[in-house]
Amino acid sequence: MRPIWKGSISFGLVTIPVRLYAATERKDPKFNYLHQPCGSPVRYLKWCPYCNREVPAEEIVWGYEYEKGRYVLLNEEDLNMVPAPEARALTIEDFIDIREIDPIYYDKTYFLEPGDGGARAYALLRQAMLDRGRIALARVALRSRETLATIRVYGGQVLVMETMMWPDEIRDTAGLQIPALGDVDRREAQMAQTLVDTLSAPFEPARYRSRGRERLVELIEAKVQGREIQEPRLPEAAKVVDLMEALKKSIARAGEGRPTSPAAEAGGAAGERAGGLPH
Repeated sequence: MRPIWKGSISFGLVTIPVRLYAATERKDPKFNYLHQPCGSPVRYLKWCPYCNREVPAEEIVWGYEYEKGRYVLLNEEDLNMVPAPEARALTIEDFIDIREIDPIYYDKTYFLEPGDGGARAYALLRQAMLDRGRIALARVALRSRETLATIRVYGGQVLVMETMMWPDEIRDTAGLQIPALGDVDRREAQMAQTLVDTLSAPFEPARYRSRGRERLVELIEAKVQGREIQEPRLPEAAKVVDLMEALKKSIARAGEGRPTSPAAEAGGAAGERAGGLPH
């Protein structure tokens, strides 16, 4: 892997040089647009409809649309006047309990590797967070954009940074039509709890695969080899109108051929343990 950013974690008066790596990657097949008559890849041009010509990079400026069809122009000089966060610095501001952060705030995950001479301080920060059961809340500038981020221990060994959304970037839920809390039938609630217990299991990532992606890759390989692929037969969904009946059938179906999990045997204990994300 190649680092996408080099900088340092500022931990009080301690500085830890680090390298940043993308922790995830999409595995979905990527497609190109082709011109069907000739099979050539389609080019995307920056085109001005008023001048009726392609626009070179040196003629492109930034514009913010403050009213429909009206823009205010910004250039490098304007942007340099905006106070920028310290470059190459990942500044820790607070240490918090991970359970206090709703997952809606998380954006993208990165691995943090100690840079030259940073191994000892890296290990010290990791151990302190493990001992106290805390994660770090920090600020960082990536691609000239300041963002909030968390630093936590992944797999008991690696520090990871997760960029976050700012609070005002989370949309308000006030306009959604949501039923009131407690507005459920007691017997239906008990049946739903039983269904949750029956389907409870330890999280084992390797058990979950993208069936859609596997099917798409199979289709692509078949076409490359000139083979036809058989369309899968989808199971028919049972038409159940009564909610209680649907819960009973769901519990019966969930129990068929499913190994008994410790969570299911413990009944409601699974819900008590599900307070937060793993450190």
